[in-house]
Amino acid sequence: MKRLLSIELQKIWKNKASRVLTLTYFILLTFIALIASIKFDLGIFKFHLAEMGIFNFPFIWHFNTYIAAILKLFLAIVIVSMMANEYSYGTLKQNLIDGMSKAEFIQSKFLTVVLFASVSTIFIFIMSLILGFSFSSYTEFSIVFSDLEYVLAYFVKLVGFFSFCLFLGILVKRSAFALGFLMVWNIIEGIVKGILTFKIFPESTTAASIMQFFPLESMSNLIIEPFTRLSVVKNLGTQIGLDNVKKYDVELSSLIIVLCWTVIFIFLSHRLLKNRDL
Repeated sequence: MKRLLSIELQKIWKNKASRVLTLTYFILLTFIALIASIKFDLGIFKFHLAEMGIFNFPFIWHFNTYIAAILKLFLAIVIVSMMANEYSYGTLKQNLIDGMSKAEFIQSKFLTVVLFASVSTIFIFIMSLILGFSFSSYTEFSIVFSDLEYVLAYFVKLVGFFSFCLFLGILVKRSAFALGFLMVWNIIEGIVKGILTFKIFPESTTAASIMQFFPLESMSNLIIEPFTRLSVVKNLGTQIGLDNVKKYDVELSSLIIVLCWTVIFIFLSHRLLKNRDL
């Protein structure tokens, strides 16, 4: 396992584009924390994001994982390129000639996916602790480490999404086309969701019940947007007569669905590679 992971990391690090994208991803995560800590003074309009409670425990776990998940496309490009480069540079054939089985090849890619997701999750965990203890009004142990299910959901979300990207990289062989397919699939899910919600089941929750089984939608459901949880937003909604009935908890069913998709994507990746004439 260590040997397989070492091979993949060497390939990524020797590729300048992958190296730059990976570093850019983590730098941007840091910039989010820095920007959110700045006080904005625009004439009569003044606000400090930290004072709005976004860094309060336990809300920070929800907020940071949601924001960080938006940037996952940077690592997705690395995952897709990692697979596309195997075909472009002929390293896939060379690995197989050198004695690596196709199952080991897929295993090495999946280990890389899990490593990326793990490093990103640990990074967010540490950054959230630092920001939380710096700005949070609540630092009791029981409060600090409540709502950690968002960190787990973040990890599962990244593994599922990167596994999807890995499958597309094997399916299409070209990184640009694979990313294009990813965008098209996202649009398709959006269209289906719109049709189900506004045309077929406009007055029920049936549309949401169906859409939760789609891959990208299921990943999106893991971490619901956190902004309407803020007291400022809630008070504003109350003043204008809007009741917020949204559920923000990480649902076990959502975790299971994404994990199932992860298994499906890795299985299809192996099956596709096994049956393909290289």
